[in-house]
Amino acid sequence: MKRIYIAIVVAQFLLFAGLAARAQAPPAPSPPSSTIASIKVTGVQKFPADRVIAASGLKSGDMVTAQQIQDATNRLAALGIFSAVNFRYTSKGDAINLEFQVQEAPTYPILFDNFPWFTSAEIGEAIRNQVGLFTGEAPGDGTMIDEMTAVIENLLASQKIKGSVTHQLLTAAAGDGMVMQFRVDGVQLRVQSVQFGESIATDSERLKDRVSDIKGQPYSLFAVEIFENEHVRPLYASKGFLRAQIGPPQTHLIPDMNDPKQTAVELLIPITPGPVYTWKGVSWQGNLVVESPSLDAVVDLKPGNVADGMKIEALWQKIESYYGQRGYLDMKLNAGPQFDDTAHQISYRVSISEGSQYRMGDMVITGLSLDAEKRLRQAWQISPGQIFDDGYYESHVKILAKPSRDIFGDLPVHYNEFGHLLRPDASRHTVDVLLDFK
Repeated sequence: MKRIYIAIVVAQFLLFAGLAARAQAPPAPSPPSSTIASIKVTGVQKFPADRVIAASGLKSGDMVTAQQIQDATNRLAALGIFSAVNFRYTSKGDAINLEFQVQEAPTYPILFDNFPWFTSAEIGEAIRNQVGLFTGEAPGDGTMIDEMTAVIENLLASQKIKGSVTHQLLTAAAGDGMVMQFRVDGVQLRVQSVQFGESIATDSERLKDRVSDIKGQPYSLFAVEIFENEHVRPLYASKGFLRAQIGPPQTHLIPDMNDPKQTAVELLIPITPGPVYTWKGVSWQGNLVVESPSLDAVVDLKPGNVADGMKIEALWQKIESYYGQRGYLDMKLNAGPQFDDTAHQISYRVSISEGSQYRMGDMVITGLSLDAEKRLRQAWQISPGQIFDDGYYESHVKILAKPSRDIFGDLPVHYNEFGHLLRPDASRHTVDVLLDFK
């Protein structure tokens, strides 16, 4: 339950006290009340104000007590779509004008993971028809999630499908964002066949080798999206199909070939490749320490080459490594694609924020014997005060993933776990290296 902030002005006491003074004192006095003349909501952007008011359970003309207003505030806060809910009101004769002040909480795209009986659009429409504040996304928690879950369970029951619906927030299959995954537990439908809606994918030996990632496994839209992102999309991107449309997958329920009494899933992944793009070039902005000709030298694509999407992604990683090897650990790169859909060419405008250059600070080693620590320090080639080389650090920690004779020689060094961390000091522009062995 989120913390609820309730602002009750002094007018409440004066108004309710005045109403109470005109009433006869019963043996068990009722709380003072007043009529709501109007209700408004401030702070909403994603949610219609009239639906927020409806969710509060109050409406104009209602006779309410202070406790009933508080209860309405609690209901709004419990939904999960608001990080804070306040209320205030002003007097208007014997009535009040009520205002709910809200701050919206983050909401997340929804993934209906293993519901091959319905399309995601069908489930979303069912929720929209019954959950008044549903906008196509889900809050991280709250009673609105419970309402959505109930709708999905009723939808399953209408098809005589038994199972319990659960939800969890997880990292999206593609990108760094989060999604709210709904799935039904207690039902497992095996993927019996996988087909691709385009010949490049159908003929790809690499995809044939990897299709077992989903074929023969329990159906999961999340698993299919990972497969598309890690295997199908790179296949097309590497051939210059930079705007290929892949998915969403289409499902068809069929008898399981291993047990005809059971149901299996036939999966089709639609693919529209679009045009092949060629490389036009890249322009750099914001780079001061590293001049543009030095960055151009890292680019291994020439104008007119097929714009290999995988090489393009690798290029940005090369640029980041180029800066990291020179101590620029805070460097940020933003690559903006510029599509020429007439000539089918692509160029990039790359903005670079270089940040500060870091030098080697301290090395903190825990979990090794004194002799092993001494060997490790002798092997480390960046002295305190020297420009820090992030590339050297990364290669060195890979060697240290397990005991190495190149570093420890014949010393009896044994460890099962190895942890490493960089601790930058932005004020001193130094970075400490922390190594832990267990």
